This record gives sequence, structure tokens and C-alpha cells, in this order.
Amino acid sequence: MTLLHIENLSLSISGTPILKDISFSLEEGRILGVIGESGSGKSMTAFAIMQLMPSGASTTGQLLVDGLDTLNASENELCKMRGNDVSIVFQEPMTALNPLKNIGEQVAECIMIHEPQTPRGEALNRARSALERCELPESRFPLSLYPHELSGGQRQRVVIALAIALRPKLLIADEPTTALDVTTQAEILTLLRRLVQEDGMGLLLITHDLAVVADMADDIVIMKDGEIVESGDTAFVFQRMQHPYTRALYEASGHIPERTPTQSMSPILSVKEVVRDYRLPRKKLFAAPEHFRAVDGASFEIFKGESLGLVGESGCGKSTLTRAILGLEAVQGGEIRLNDAPIGPGHTMGPEIRSKMQAVFQDPYGSFNPRHRVDRLISEPLHLLDSPPAGSERSDVISNALREVGLSAEDQFKYIHEFSGGQRQRIAIARALIIQPDLILLDEATSALDVSIRAQILDLLAELAASHGLTYLFISHDLSVVRSITDRVLVMKSGKIVEEGATDQVLSQPKNEYTKTLIDAAPMLP
Repeated sequence: MTLLHIENLSLSISGTPILKDISFSLEEGRILGVIGESGSGKSMTAFAIMQLMPSGASTTGQLLVDGLDTLNASENELCKMRGNDVSIVFQEPMTALNPLKNIGEQVAECIMIHEPQTPRGEALNRARSALERCELPESRFPLSLYPHELSGGQRQRVVIALAIALRPKLLIADEPTTALDVTTQAEILTLLRRLVQEDGMGLLLITHDLAVVADMADDIVIMKDGEIVESGDTAFVFQRMQHPYTRALYEASGHIPERTPTQSMSPILSVKEVVRDYRLPRKKLFAAPEHFRAVDGASFEIFKGESLGLVGESGCGKSTLTRAILGLEAVQGGEIRLNDAPIGPGHTMGPEIRSKMQAVFQDPYGSFNPRHRVDRLISEPLHLLDSPPAGSERSDVISNALREVGLSAEDQFKYIHEFSGGQRQRIAIARALIIQPDLILLDEATSALDVSIRAQILDLLAELAASHGLTYLFISHDLSVVRSITDRVLVMKSGKIVEEGATDQVLSQPKNEYTKTLIDAAPMLP
């Protein structure tokens, strides 16, 4: 039975074409992967299916959801369709959930809105059942928990429970695993596949990552600039790849930048037996406080000119260790030294030390103050220098930093909202580069980028490392990125470094069982 039928669908917003004559169908019990980069029209296709389009949008063509002509349906018909027949899982679970309501209330609310006659107690029981189907058992995840008390993968399971609470016939998953580590991503994809098999529903899986849908989807649709450029059976499309854009996406997914290793035997960063504890709330009034050990005796060195990868699941201690290295977290034990200068307990990180180390974070938009122009944003680290450049010299330094990352000098007079995601990350790299540091920490710096943009950023990082003799600490959950850009890799679990060595050796012949689990969970291209 055909659940979704789209024929010659075109959509424009205020006269600007967004979707152009797209056509595809989805049968019950099958998974359709919709693939494309940002701006290709993937998410707008999902919004058109749900009829959740912005003001000024106009559509032509045909869009049938379980026989309902949604383009001509009344608002009452659409309200009955949403949730009952079609549900959607969004990319960022924390923004999809209400932080002021516990998870039980949120799932029950979905049921009671669509079925007002349902008593609250029954709705809560059905919410409990939906959460258990999404592998959130009552013993560990009571209905009274709030979203902030859950991990990213657990929050995504709550969002899926919301979506399936009414047993819809069609489920749309819009980038449901982009921000998740490899094992959590594999678990979420396995969960979605199981729900499709159990309920016989159709799944529309939207993503920019070919590897995610390689063994997940029965059929795929590849979109570019609002058009479908290739579609068909997944294995057939991967085998033929007739369109140049399909081949470009495939090559970008496995892109390895050209690198010239310049590693010396001189350690630039030394981490020895670092311990970081967090105090937990008292369970009883007069009970002694307990502690959670986020970093447990971590030790490693980074040598000048080296690119070192740090991988592990969410909660393994990667980010805590990174903040300790940056001097943003106090540690309870161990020693951190940069260029043989101590960082950590009892030591103050002065400008002369901090200027030798900069960071590039995951979300380039959230890294900047949107009220300031680019020239002010990327020149912020200049205050760490003994004699910061001023006047025309300062302008020249800013211009050179932007040109080095592939932007123009005129871009310094723009605001951050005027740039794409890849351009914003280039600006973040320019800010880190402007004072010529010895070490740059990259915390998930490419995880939110499309595959082709990610390939460009990796090439840029390789070029900058060669031209400036930079040293990188590359924190990531994407093993394909770590394999392509690092010389050595550290694997972290429960605050401990459980394996380390040359990247190719560790990822090809892992010795630790946890490393093997990470590698097995990583999606692979056919």
C-alpha cells in the first residue's frame, strides 16, 4: 500500500523556487532515504508533507498522504493527519522537547491532544508503553525525568516515543543522528528500523550522510537545489551513480586530504594522570556527598606538528578533558603542561600561555556574538599579545587571516548571519589562527557540516598545518574524519584512555573491545 505519493510537486516562497517538480512514492513497511546537502530542499519536502510551511509559500502538483490530498485539505483534516497518520522526528531533541515538562507529561500530552476523551491516567500508561518501545524502561527512566536529565541519545528516544505514541502510518526522521556519537547513532537507526518492522509503517529518513542510509534504506532519493537528480533502489543507485552530484557526494564522504606530516620529537602538550571529579547531590540530608569521576588518570603527549585524534562516546570525558587543557576546568589531580609551562591546580594561565593555544568549536554560529562584525569577532584573541596591532596594521592582520582560510578581506565588514555554515567555520578557524598559536583544539569542528563542506574544511586544516607548522588535537565521534586527518588517535571510555597508537593501526587492528565496538558501529559506504 502506498502511504506517500508525491507527483510534480513545486514549492516557492515569496516567488523564490524551493522545490522543482519532485516526484517519489513510499510504500508501507519500507524505508526511503532522502539525501542532499543543506539547501537541497530535503527539510522543506518534509514540511510540505506535514503542511507546516512558512507564510508566503505556494505549491503546485500532487501530494497524497495515505490517500489524503494534503494540498487541498482543510486545517481540521490536516490536524487529524499530523500525529495520527504522519509524525516527524527533528534533528535537535533538546529544542524539540519542552524543558519545563517531564517526559511522561510530554508524551501523554501528545495522546490527549489527538484523543481528548482519553483519561490522563490512561494517557500516562500509553506514554510509558511508547517510551519502553523506544528502550527507555521504567526502572531506569521514570516518567518524572526532565529532558535535561537525559543524554542526547536518550532525548532522541523520547522524541521518537512522542512521534510513535499514536502509531502513525508514516514517520519522517529529519537528520535524527547528526549530533550523536557512532554507537548511539547505530542504536537510534536500529530502533527506527525495528519500529518500521513492528508497525509496518513507512519511514522517510532525511540526511546528508550517504553512509547512514547505505544499509538502512530500501530506496533513496538524491536532491540538489530543490530537484531530484537521482533515485531508485539503494544498491542500484550506489552501483551506478549516474549523476555527477551523486558521485561527488560519494567521493566527499570518503575524502582524505593530502597531508605532509612534520612531527618532531618535542612534546608541545603533556597531560599526566589528570583527574577531574564532579560533586553529586546528597541522597540524604546528612549523607556524605558522592563524586562522579569524569576524567580518570588520563595521560598522553602531543608532539609539535602532529595531529592527534581523541574519540569516544558522549559522556566519556572528552569535552571535560578539553576544557581542562584550555584552563576552563579545575582538575583534582595530575598535571597539564603546554610548552613545559604548567596548567592546572595552583597555576594561572596567563596571556603568554593562552595565546599559544586556541579552540574551534562544533557550532560556528553559537561561537560568535551575532551583534558584532567579523573584524571584531576574529580579532578578539589579539588582546593576548604583548603588543596588539592597531590601525592599518590590525586591518591587515584581519585581512590576511580571512584570506588564509579562503575568504576575502571584504568579509570582515559583514555579520555572521550573512555566511553559510562552512564559511562560519572558516571564520572560526581564522579567529583561532590570527595570533599564530602552537596548538589548536578542534572540538567536533566538522560534525554539523555537509560532506562536501566537511571535505573542504579538512583540506583547509591540512594546508594550514603544512604552511604554519600547526599542531591539532582533533576531538570527534566521526571515525572517518579522524582516520583522514590524524596521525595518532586516543580512544577514551569512562574517563580513561583505553587505547592509543597510530591512527591506521588502531582503526584497522584495534586491540581494545571498546574500540572494536566503536568501529563496528560506524556507518560504512558500500
